[in-house]
Amino acid sequence: MSLQPKIQQLGLTLPPVPAAVANYRVTNESHFTLYISGQLPKTDDGSLLATGKVGGEVDLDTAKQCARQCVLNALSAIESELSGHLTGKFQQVVRVGVFVASTPEFTDQHLVADAASSLLQEVLGPKGNHARSAVGCVSLPLDAPVEIEMTVELFDDRFEMD
Repeated sequence: MSLQPKIQQLGLTLPPVPAAVANYRVTNESHFTLYISGQLPKTDDGSLLATGKVGGEVDLDTAKQCARQCVLNALSAIESELSGHLTGKFQQVVRVGVFVASTPEFTDQHLVADAASSLLQEVLGPKGNHARSAVGCVSLPLDAPVEIEMTVELFDDRFEMD
């Protein structure tokens, strides 16, 4: 199973896998858990969808679009790590961490995170349901307004799959 058909059905495109911009791996697998490093809202050409603080230079709707782009980047990283074959490996999204660079007055980080959660559920169905944190912060790398990290459970092929 590839994510491409569902992504296209939603009128979206799965971007190229974002490269690590510092000394870390985009994904790391350990004991049937896949950790996806924080993804910024980078577009296909590598530029950020927006920069600045939510509640300041970035409005709520733009922040939600950024969250969705972060999710698409994370899904691209997952599909790449699993060689485009989610069937047989991908079990579910376990946890999502959403970081929102925001002004002190902005208190709707959860609404930004909801955009990410909704997209995961649209693309993956019940396998996209997850635990989540939505955290406001002073700044993020490259002045990005949103960063999203993810933890994904993989099948243990020592056991039979449903």
